Amino acid sequence: MLDIKWIRDNPDKLDAALARRGAAPLAEQLLKLDEERRAHLTRLQTLQGRRNEASKAIGKAKGTGDEAGAEELIREIGEIKEAIQDGEETERRIDKSLEDALARIPNIPLDDVPEGADETDNVEIRRHGEAPNFGFAPKEHYELGEGLGLMDFEQAAKISGSRFTILKGQLARMERALGQFMLDLHTGEHGYQETAAPLLVRDEALFGTGQLPKFSEDLFHTSEGRWLIPTAEVPLTNMVREQMLGAGDLPLRFTALTPCFRSEAGSAGRDTRGMLRQHQFYKVELVSVTDEGSSIAEHERMTAAAEEVLKRLGLSYRVVTLCAGDMGFGARKTYDIEVWLPGQDAFREISSCSVCGDFQARRMGTRYRVEGEKAARYVHTLNGSGVAVGRALIAVMENYQNEDGSITVPEALRPYMGGLERIERTA
Repeated sequence: MLDIKWIRDNPDKLDAALARRGAAPLAEQLLKLDEERRAHLTRLQTLQGRRNEASKAIGKAKGTGDEAGAEELIREIGEIKEAIQDGEETERRIDKSLEDALARIPNIPLDDVPEGADETDNVEIRRHGEAPNFGFAPKEHYELGEGLGLMDFEQAAKISGSRFTILKGQLARMERALGQFMLDLHTGEHGYQETAAPLLVRDEALFGTGQLPKFSEDLFHTSEGRWLIPTAEVPLTNMVREQMLGAGDLPLRFTALTPCFRSEAGSAGRDTRGMLRQHQFYKVELVSVTDEGSSIAEHERMTAAAEEVLKRLGLSYRVVTLCAGDMGFGARKTYDIEVWLPGQDAFREISSCSVCGDFQARRMGTRYRVEGEKAARYVHTLNGSGVAVGRALIAVMENYQNEDGSITVPEALRPYMGGLERIERTA
């Protein structure tokens, strides 16, 4: 959430930032609500001041025997009390209108975020590795999985509907191996603390990270009022919700391997074959909480940690900076890591790493104190995939496929698969 004081001082900057994101200007509307709120608070303060004066005057009137004057003051205080009660209800209504409006405003892009409207305007900044050169036409992951008899979309659809997959045997083990490999890498070498986080969260948690109220249609809601997490970013970031931290406590770094649940409401007709876009998938999430001076460097560090997963797996990838029009709601800057998929002959996203500044911290009420400073500051938060496990499985299958349809197990995964070197169809 943005600071209304900053908007008050920088209305033109707000509208310029919204224009970069392809959104309509909102500064005038927000300032009107803010002015209404401040004017109303002034009226309430005036009434409260008059009530205090009248209360003191009652004693003086009675002390001088002016009973009629005292009665008139008592009557006036009753009217003021009623006006204050009505005014407090109006204050709550105005506050809610302003808070609701602020809650729907996206974050302000950093100055170095590229201009652009959509993914075609994203800017590639580096590539790593070479795409494999097969002596045959490479297959897509679902062709390989079904050929091995270890990937079943038809039965999954009977159980749960479209956009679900059943993995069996060594493919199911490889998915588990990938998640364990990523956790071990991030906890053992990158300094993240492994966390077992809830998969069901309350409204407040999703509001804190920016999924609510704007993106409720992308989520699964339970009959008891909780939500299935779309990403472990939600519980991991909210671990510092409503806390006052010390500067010496920072940075905090958390990681978790969890299933994630998304309705994919806006993806009708996209990636309908295979398991690229699922309602349920596993992901290793990275979350960092830093002071305001460290978040930009932490963004580079987090992205490098996610890249290391793909380097260890021997996968070719590229890193792109998202343009202003393609960034997520809460991000100030985002790097997408796109892995090469030979079956599709294309790069596809496998990780997004975003720096959010104090945007989420303001929504969560999370601050920190710097020694010697009277006022507390809001923390900065970052999140990234380290990486999407299902898409990593797809990438391994397609990049390590053999002409006979078998899949070579990358060396980094063999210790997690009992030394298995190749996945083959069993009779």
